[in-house]
Amino acid sequence: MNRKIVFSEGEFYHLYSRGVEKREVFLDNNDFRRFIFLLYHCNNTDTVVIRDIIKKDSLFDFNLSKRNTFVDIGAYCLMTNHFHLLIKEKTNNGISKFMQKLLTAYTMYFNKKYKRVGPLFCGKFQAQHADSDEYLKYLYSYIHLNPLKIFQVSWKDVGIHDVKKAKVFLDNYKNSSYLDYTGIKRKEGSILNTTAFPDYFERGNSFSQMVVDSMEYYNTYHPIPRSDLGKPNEE
Repeated sequence: MNRKIVFSEGEFYHLYSRGVEKREVFLDNNDFRRFIFLLYHCNNTDTVVIRDIIKKDSLFDFNLSKRNTFVDIGAYCLMTNHFHLLIKEKTNNGISKFMQKLLTAYTMYFNKKYKRVGPLFCGKFQAQHADSDEYLKYLYSYIHLNPLKIFQVSWKDVGIHDVKKAKVFLDNYKNSSYLDYTGIKRKEGSILNTTAFPDYFERGNSFSQMVVDSMEYYNTYHPIPRSDLGKPNEE
C-alpha cells in the first residue's frame, strides 16, 4: 500500500498503526514498557544493534550520554492493538528511518517473546499531516483521550458519563505522554522534545483544563468536522 503523504522537514505529523488483523500488540505491561523504551532508543541516528536493545532488562535507561535524534516526538499513546505518535520531521527521511527501526525492533521483541513469526503491524504505518495550528492542537486531545475507550467504550458516541472519574482514569494511565504534560516528572519525559512544538500549554494545569474541556465538548457536540480526524479507525 503506497502512502500518499510526503514528509517534509519542519512539519508535524500524526502517525498511527495497528496490529495485523487488528490483533493485540501489547499483551502485558512489559510489552507497553518495551515499546515506550524503544521510542527513546530507536530515535537515534547513531548505529544501534537492535538485538542488543531488545535484550535490555526492565530497568530501562532513558539517559543516553550521546543521542542524535531522527525526529522530535511531541506526544504518544499506546493502546492494546494500536498506537499514536505526534512527530515533527527533523531530518530528511527521519520519520521513515525512525519508524522502520522502531517497528522492526518491537516486532523482533514481540515475536521472540511469544514464539511467532511474520509481520506484527498492518502494512505501512499511517500518517496525517498536521497542516494547521487548529488541527495540531486538536491532536493533543485526540491522542491523549484515546484511553477513555477503556474507561467507557461508547464515550465518543454518547459522551462521558462522569467527567471527573474519566479525568482520574487518565491521570493514572501510564502508557502515554499524558502525565508528562500535567507537570509530573518521569524518566519517560526524555522521549519528548516539547520545545520543538508550539507552546500551547504554558503550565500543566492548562493542559489538564484542555483535557477536561475536550471531554465536555464531546458531551455537548459532535467531534470537529474534519474528514481525517479519527480516520485511523484503529479500534
